[in-house]
Amino acid sequence: MAAPQYAILRFAKYKGPEISGIEAHNERTKEKYASNPDIDPTRTHLNFHLIKPERRYRAESEKQIAEAGCRTRSDSVRVVEALITATPEFFKGKKRAEIKEFFNEALEFIKQNQAPETIISAVVHMDEKTPHMHLCFVPLTEDKRLCAKEILGNKKKLTQWQDKYWEHMVKKYPDLERGESASETGRDHIPTRVFKQMARLTKQHDKLEEMLSDMKFTNYKERSAQIAAFLEKYIPDVAAMETQMKKYEKFFKTVSGKQKALEKKNADLADALEESQKQSTLKKLQEARLQSDYERVTAILNRIPKEVLAAYTHRTNVQKHDKKFDR
Repeated sequence: MAAPQYAILRFAKYKGPEISGIEAHNERTKEKYASNPDIDPTRTHLNFHLIKPERRYRAESEKQIAEAGCRTRSDSVRVVEALITATPEFFKGKKRAEIKEFFNEALEFIKQNQAPETIISAVVHMDEKTPHMHLCFVPLTEDKRLCAKEILGNKKKLTQWQDKYWEHMVKKYPDLERGESASETGRDHIPTRVFKQMARLTKQHDKLEEMLSDMKFTNYKERSAQIAAFLEKYIPDVAAMETQMKKYEKFFKTVSGKQKALEKKNADLADALEESQKQSTLKKLQEARLQSDYERVTAILNRIPKEVLAAYTHRTNVQKHDKKFDR
């Protein structure tokens, strides 16, 4: 039996400094993407725009907001990003022209539900595992108010977005099934970048574990200095992950003690089980592992000798002092 093919639509809201980050990712303005191993630079030339940005995302959003006469606060949402794709099975065997046609149809759907002139960019990535489109727009309403909340709405309206998207796309692609929205599961979407960030941190943890395990009387001084230097990268990265974990802490409130049960449920899933239920279980398992990985990368700090931590603190303070007087 062929695997189900789901239409996928996800939204994310951005307020300020992070806008330049999503622009760098979407427009591929960096030379290297070590932080995203899914990107294949040899295929980046295959990416294409359906709408090219006329200026930087933030500059374009501020221009549109000013022209509309809107007031803004520091926490105002200035850019909304729609991630549009389908499950990998849908794209199997499709030629570039067919893929482009699919995303053009999806773009038409967005234009029918959001003023076309508010769209900053619509770019299709072909250099990752599954073709997908990042479409960014300024959340201006028909009467020229800046209000992402009104456009995206509450859980009910997000469900309506999912319904309308599927109803639009299924006319041309009858094999597509309606994707399961986060609002229906009662859960938001943890971005893939958070899991990738944890994967990098886990590799750092393993390196630190290796150095700690190799500490001996004969190499104590040398290894201590190496660990102190390593902590200059590791501790800030742990702090950055702590910020992310706090942001998504509602996902982890019921995680404790459930990971083994989730793993067993995943292992026992019957072929007849609804695909949406399978995906829901896999997502919960992924979240449980994210929490346990976080606990592991923070727990190792308790094993570092006090004098090594003191050496790290001293190095950091010296660097701050030097920067202060370099100005």
